[in-house]
Amino acid sequence: MTDIESRIDTTRPHTARIWNYWTGGKDNYPVDREAGDRIRALHPGIGEYAKADRLFLGRAVRHLAGQEGIRQFLDIGTGLPSADNTHEVAQRVAPDARVVYVDNDPLVLAHARALLVGTPEGRTDYLDADLRDIDTILAAAAKTLDLSQPVALMLLGVVIFIEDDEESYAIVRRLLDALAPGSHLVLSHTVTHPDMPDVDEAVAFWNEHGTPKLTQRTPAAVARYFDGLELLEPGVVSCCAWRPETPAADVAMYAGVGRK
Repeated sequence: MTDIESRIDTTRPHTARIWNYWTGGKDNYPVDREAGDRIRALHPGIGEYAKADRLFLGRAVRHLAGQEGIRQFLDIGTGLPSADNTHEVAQRVAPDARVVYVDNDPLVLAHARALLVGTPEGRTDYLDADLRDIDTILAAAAKTLDLSQPVALMLLGVVIFIEDDEESYAIVRRLLDALAPGSHLVLSHTVTHPDMPDVDEAVAFWNEHGTPKLTQRTPAAVARYFDGLELLEPGVVSCCAWRPETPAADVAMYAGVGRK
């Protein structure tokens, strides 16, 4: 058994694998599918969150590469490879775009080669690290990205794993402080909302049975991650409502893009 294989726990459901299951992927195990079905029974629409978040990623990256001239992306909490990963979207618009992926999930590491096939003009790299390992992330990213030039910091569905509010805000701020003016924060986060009480029940089930545990925050608390940044329209909204190509029902996954 390799070191990576020894780190993969197939006895407990895992967030990245459940989201992979919900989006039609094959990188999951029976325990993940069972938990995914249980959660979906509690909140039938929750399987759409993963799809909505992925579509938001595509729209945000296309805008940043196409309209804002961003050519560098630091994607932390990458998740399992899927359709339209960050480098694929960015390099479709700008073939010379550079992308560094960061994740601490051994299954993502095992599939990292799929994330590293980019354009000849650009570059993609992968780092096995935790979101809290800020110095490690920045030092390794600097080998691929020029941190003196604007970077898009992608934090989609990852700060939900930092339970302490102040720690989570400090992590985002430290990362942004290391980036040049003109950089952008792209962030999404599951929210607790009085109009969607079944989401809280589904998250409670997950935290009892799955790993890693999730922390919900209010829409206002999610907006706080963008303090000091210039928010791009339409602000921090349900990810389905961020510049959609076609209208879709809101989901309890809020997102925004802000410029430093």
